[in-house]
Amino acid sequence: MDHVDHILVVDDDREIRELVSGYLQKNGLRTSTAADGRQMRNFLEANAVDLIVLDVMMPGDDGLVLCRELRAGRHKAIPILMLTARTDEMDRILGLEMGADDYLAKPFAARELLARIKAVLRRTRMLPPNLQISEAGQLLSFGDWRLDTVARHLLDKEGTAIALSGAEYRLLRVFIDHPQRVLNRDQLLSLTQGRDADLFDRSIDLLVSRLRQRLGDDAREPTYIKTVRSEGYVFSVPVEITELRQ
Repeated sequence: MDHVDHILVVDDDREIRELVSGYLQKNGLRTSTAADGRQMRNFLEANAVDLIVLDVMMPGDDGLVLCRELRAGRHKAIPILMLTARTDEMDRILGLEMGADDYLAKPFAARELLARIKAVLRRTRMLPPNLQISEAGQLLSFGDWRLDTVARHLLDKEGTAIALSGAEYRLLRVFIDHPQRVLNRDQLLSLTQGRDADLFDRSIDLLVSRLRQRLGDDAREPTYIKTVRSEGYVFSVPVEITELRQ
């Protein structure tokens, strides 16, 4: 039996929950809803979901708090699409900083929400373009780090595992696949998120900042991801590939 993607819609507005849920169901998705963080936590304890649509503005724990909580806990691998107020750019920036995979501003067209959900699910299930790895996976070594492509986490020089969000993993894979090559923001956004950048889209810069923190890279004098003024970013260290046995 084919898998039907299960979407959890978390929003305190009952009308929005019902409208979004109904539209997604009509388009072949399975949906569940939660009105707040407590309901979301209780649901996730007993159910598996493929993606969470998470509203920012909610009473109690808002969407930003819940996003950070999800990324720090055992549900960290679940993709998150955040719904934000159209006029509040800071919510979008904070959401991306805390690990959201994408955002959509209210009011939005239901068809765009469906397209964004499908795009996020597709990105989380596929490797960036031009990356061909064996089914057994690989260890990609660079500097003091190794990336395990099976577990999708970083290993430091002591072998301690450091979990990556889906967006962080995809960006690191793109850099590793194109070492010593300058990639501009439009290219990085397209390769990691499957969409074109708009004039004020800061998501790649925020994601690079998060990835540098994971790597212990000093933004002022980075070792791994260097900024090329007016051009973009370059992954500046060589990469060694080791095939993993099954």
